[in-house]
Amino acid sequence: MNLFEIGTRIKDLRKEQKMTQADLASLAGISRVTLGKIEKGYLGSVSVKTVDIIINALGYEIDFKTKSGFGLPVLDANQQ
Repeated sequence: MNLFEIGTRIKDLRKEQKMTQADLASLAGISRVTLGKIEKGYLGSVSVKTVDIIINALGYEIDFKTKSGFGLPVLDANQQ
């Protein structure tokens, strides 16, 4: 997952759990406005801790995985 996709993923998880922004914001201890900005991808002034609290309130956690490649695929990867 790319950094810019975090907000969209949070929104999708929230909706899957049939929560409103107000519900999740209350659980996470943040304002609904802040959550709305995060869901729209405005992460500039949001701390990793805040994102972790939101994700935790949804029943998930931040995890790391090995990156399989960087950038665009090389030409050999596209040849059949």
